[in-house]
Amino acid sequence: MDSQKKYPRAFSFEFFPPKTAQGMANLRAAWQQLAQLKPRFFSCTYGAGGSTRDHTLDTVLEIQAAGHKAAPHLSCIGAARDEIAATLELYRSKGIDHLVALRGDLPSGAASAGELRYANELVTFIRQRTGDHFHIEVACYPEFHPQARSARDDLEHFKAKIDAGADAAITQYFYNIDSYCRFIDDCAALGIQVPIVPGIMPIANFSQLARFSDACGAEIPRWLRLKMQSFGDDAASVRSLGLDVVTDLCGRLLSAGAPGLHFYTMNQAGLTSTIWQRLGI
Repeated sequence: MDSQKKYPRAFSFEFFPPKTAQGMANLRAAWQQLAQLKPRFFSCTYGAGGSTRDHTLDTVLEIQAAGHKAAPHLSCIGAARDEIAATLELYRSKGIDHLVALRGDLPSGAASAGELRYANELVTFIRQRTGDHFHIEVACYPEFHPQARSARDDLEHFKAKIDAGADAAITQYFYNIDSYCRFIDDCAALGIQVPIVPGIMPIANFSQLARFSDACGAEIPRWLRLKMQSFGDDAASVRSLGLDVVTDLCGRLLSAGAPGLHFYTMNQAGLTSTIWQRLGI
């Protein structure tokens, strides 16, 4: 973990672009509340194959117009080089200089994986087209990507993104701090020298979290899964235990030298704000 202590702390909040006017109103209320915490930046997801690109841009521009830094996600799978180049030029023309570059998911029914199939290829392409204009974040997986052939292979893929020109990384969420600490040490041993910010998922709805975790490979510790399942429909108990667990995790990460926290807010401000207040940030 010593390799991460040299970086200034960066706190950030992630949203997804809503599909309805009411969803947009809820998101607006959430980011306006969280903006009072003065994060380094907000980010906004992109949808499978860029399916929410316009909504992503609208959300980013609204946050940016209010004087806050905002970073759109950009995925490459299923897209042509010309399409990605046009998106980069659009973002640059709007004064956006921060990106989260991802492989992304192929839309259901798509016939082709596109011309860039991996995130390291996307980072290389961004650097070739735009030089150092964008600060580029990439993803990494302390508990390893569910499609990785091996732990070593996953680390090598992460290193390829950094070698391609990524400036920093955000992890998949996790609840076992040992997985993050071991991952950081493994990255340092490979010569990876960028800030690796832990992704934090507050727990609001356990059944939803379990579905997400099963899909993305994030481990829910057995004791936590069984305890949460025992609460059944008792939402207040789920929320209370979730706040205790996630606040403790965040505190331990910061004490160990993590270079900040990136909250997956699910477009809600309440839990993130409460965790923030408990931490005394």
